[in-house]
Amino acid sequence: MATLRTKREALVLVKEMTPENLEATVRRSSRNGLAPKRLQYSPEEETPKKKRKTKAVAVNGSQNKKPKDEEDAENSDVEHAPEGYGRLSAYELERLENIRQNQAFLSSINLFQATEEFKQLTRPKPSQRGLTRAHAAVKEVLPPRKSLRLQKKEAEILELPPEPRGTLIYEQSSPAKKPSGPLPMDPVNVEEGSKLPPQLLELCSEDVKEDKKILLDLKGYCSSMKINEDKVAKVVKDRIFSATFHPCTSSLLLAAGDKWGKVGLWKLGGDWGDDGVLLFQPHTRPVGCMAFSKSHPTQLLSLSYDGSLRCMDVEKAVFDDVYDIEDGLKTFDFMSHDCSTLVVGNWYGEVAIVDRRTPGNSHESLHTLDPKTLRCVNVHPLQKQYFVVAESKVVSIYDSRNLKKTKSQAVSQLHGHSLSISSAYFSPCTGNRVLTSCMDNNIRIYDTSTMTTKSPLLTTIRHDMQTGRWLTKLSAVWDPKQEDCFVVGSMMKPRRVQVFHESGQLQHSFMDSENLSTVLSVTAFHPTRNALLGGNASGRLHVFSD
Repeated sequence: MATLRTKREALVLVKEMTPENLEATVRRSSRNGLAPKRLQYSPEEETPKKKRKTKAVAVNGSQNKKPKDEEDAENSDVEHAPEGYGRLSAYELERLENIRQNQAFLSSINLFQATEEFKQLTRPKPSQRGLTRAHAAVKEVLPPRKSLRLQKKEAEILELPPEPRGTLIYEQSSPAKKPSGPLPMDPVNVEEGSKLPPQLLELCSEDVKEDKKILLDLKGYCSSMKINEDKVAKVVKDRIFSATFHPCTSSLLLAAGDKWGKVGLWKLGGDWGDDGVLLFQPHTRPVGCMAFSKSHPTQLLSLSYDGSLRCMDVEKAVFDDVYDIEDGLKTFDFMSHDCSTLVVGNWYGEVAIVDRRTPGNSHESLHTLDPKTLRCVNVHPLQKQYFVVAESKVVSIYDSRNLKKTKSQAVSQLHGHSLSISSAYFSPCTGNRVLTSCMDNNIRIYDTSTMTTKSPLLTTIRHDMQTGRWLTKLSAVWDPKQEDCFVVGSMMKPRRVQVFHESGQLQHSFMDSENLSTVLSVTAFHPTRNALLGGNASGRLHVFSD
């Protein structure tokens, strides 16, 4: 009993000696000393499971027997803790007091607040340039859902609508298709009735010299291209499916198309719209492909899954109809140097030859190539009659002069792909190479200089292509200034964009911990300047330039 009283007195003495100024408090570990052994019983029990027998102390020659509860309390190492803690041992009370003092000390020096501020500083924030929050995300507030059972209603029998042609299944929430005919070029992120800035027409009308292809030192010009916070902006509202540079050289003008048919124009350093961004909505489904006309730089052609191919004419301030079907357009390319003739591919394995000089918005001819699917078409840079097609599991090169309505014979085929093919592109200067991207995690380069029946495989580069369903598929694309190098997004961390030589050697990785923290699925080089763009799933464009 004397030992227990000594412990209790020692605990009181320690508490009295503890300084009230917590900054001078030194953390003490109760594990370094000998702590009393904790008794194994639950706090609800009135007495321990095992009792120690003691003899009563004789006073004045007689034995005064103490009550049983008082006797157990003296023989136990359990202290009566403050209200809310139940019955705890001296060791547990001391531990709780240490925790309280430590937390009070850390709070007194603002450590918890400093930790949160450090996390905010080290976590990269997305760029706030470009579309404002009001323009970027307008969410419709819907009433809460309630089941028919809770409403005490019988289940309705609904008849399913007929499935769309082919394998392209649209979401039920997709908006209605835009009406045929010219659409006014009215930005949706400026005041209604505002006209296009005159500087935009001046920039698009800039005289650009064609075929300005200079052999540059690849490592040199890649290392000189940097990114900063002014070169990142939200250009469209949703995930980017396609993006391109305008060929002008005095300023950088970019275009991007998103998941819900919007097209955004962004001039770096521009003072119109939202930080130089103008947003339009000529389509209602993903804008899968877009390109500026080389013969008329004021025209931007954009193709959408909703079945419409339109031409944005900055000079006329309208979106003209070029080609229109029910649904399912996927890709297009120019088949003539004046950009008047196009080859257009759809999801159902068909290609259409479209002449823009012909009145109306129909095709000149329609040809079935692969009944399964078709994902990319690209025309030879010199011999415009040849175009390459990324089909289900093979890449084929066709001659437009020998096309048939069905079962057209390919001039050459590129074998070796085991899964679906995302893209296929001729090399930009000579067309002697074809670059393909495949979901089997390989990028391949083929020799097409002789147009043999089976083009030989030159290089295979292992590259992770598994982006998942929420990111746009990766596609390797050539640098138009170089014949032998290409750029592709990457799934690696930290996030980056990689440039490869046709031999398979990695030439450069564009990285920036502060301004690049997402996967840039859509990439493209500027046709004449040292500039590279990358688009992500939140509608932001990133630009690396000198």
